Amino acid sequence: MSRLGPDNPRKILIRGTNWVGDSVISIPAMREIRRLFPKAHIALLVRPWVREIYTSVGFIDEILEYDKQGNHRGLSGFYRLVADLRKRGFDLAILLQNAFEAALIAWCAGIPKRAGYRRDGRGFLLTHACSIDPEVRRVHQAYYYLGILSSLGLMEDRPWENPSRELSVRIDIGAADRKSARLQLQAGGIHPDQLKVGLNPGAFYGEAKRWLPDRYASVADTLVDQYGARIILFGSASDLPVVEEVASQMKAPFLNLAGKTSLGQLMALISECSLLITNDSGPMHLAAALDVPQLAIFGSTSEIATGPLSKSAVIIKNPADCNPCFLRECPTDFRCMNSISVEQVVAAAKRHLDSASAAGSEGARISPGFL
Repeated sequence: MSRLGPDNPRKILIRGTNWVGDSVISIPAMREIRRLFPKAHIALLVRPWVREIYTSVGFIDEILEYDKQGNHRGLSGFYRLVADLRKRGFDLAILLQNAFEAALIAWCAGIPKRAGYRRDGRGFLLTHACSIDPEVRRVHQAYYYLGILSSLGLMEDRPWENPSRELSVRIDIGAADRKSARLQLQAGGIHPDQLKVGLNPGAFYGEAKRWLPDRYASVADTLVDQYGARIILFGSASDLPVVEEVASQMKAPFLNLAGKTSLGQLMALISECSLLITNDSGPMHLAAALDVPQLAIFGSTSEIATGPLSKSAVIIKNPADCNPCFLRECPTDFRCMNSISVEQVVAAAKRHLDSASAAGSEGARISPGFL
């Protein structure tokens, strides 16, 4: 593979990832691209549903939408996108997304330098096709995206071998979304000075990533009884069945906002919480990016590969001889999640809330670790 030359590109196109969690995890690579090319105009091409993650960040100059259900639908829409990118005159495309289509778009747009992993049969469309370092598969997925830059010779080290390197996923929230979130809470009878605990009982990938709904309900009731917490239920429209199952088993009052928020509003609402209790999911990564204290419950997946990149996160996971299995549904007895008790999660929540109370602020932070 020919490495990128010393001449700095004037205009860079980053093809971002398609899902919320991946979009957050890829932020360290985007920050590094900005550090490497401080004078370049950097544009990010993403699907509409993840756009709001980046609307208030400083490492991207421009956000472009790839809307396959709207303006870019069908073959004519594809060529409309390609023509628009061609007119913008990008010098370099860095493809964080693995898909063949990402490379095809960059090639059709006439971008002279096209870099990304040699995957999905797209190597011939790339001028700088990267191979995956085997060590990357053993560390956090954030290094997977940084590995592209390392493979291109743009970094002095292999970042996963440098324990002092900080992986920052920090993002900000737009003023309009913050105002909207506070109005939603006010409409739901929740005042700014009340203790707010968010529950995110869903997970897109499948049931094997979801802790049991009745246990979420029990934890919520306990925190209401012992701390007077106001409970906010989060989730997408597809999470509604599991969120409603939690709600149906709760005795205490709650505010159910599942399926009722934009992504930007969800981010702002999470930031209003003193604690988020969540499965391995997109909102888990959003909480990490917003530095909101959280209890992240893991079962079938690996906290080493996709855990929240935050010092304000506690991982709750019990060892099982079959995890991580990465299956959508458990074929046996769901021992990884069944072994996590209500008492275990309540104890972790109380440790945070008690330390926050002792510090005289709901914003006190919990220490990272495993419970």
